[in-house]
Amino acid sequence: MKPARTKCPAETALAVIGGRWKVPILFQLFQGVQRFSALQRALPAVSQKMLTQQLRELERDGILHREVYAHASPAQSRILAHAARRNPPPRHRRHVRLGPSPA
Repeated sequence: MKPARTKCPAETALAVIGGRWKVPILFQLFQGVQRFSALQRALPAVSQKMLTQQLRELERDGILHREVYAHASPAQSRILAHAARRNPPPRHRRHVRLGPSPA
């Protein structure tokens, strides 16, 4: 879902991270780089299809960056985009700073 052009940052944030599994996914990724299988283990209630869909949407919106490694067996990991890594949320609050992905 592409965020709608609004003047309210809260509306933009909700448009990007709206979805049942996006906040738990982001919470896991704030703890470090994660492979798909690690995210599946951390979030056992989410189906593989839904996890894939939510990760693709977060990547499309510039929140995540997917790194594909060229090994004998292909490996991928997800990391937060530069802006989200640079401004992690304080421990006492649960919010995500949104920003453009690195070029």
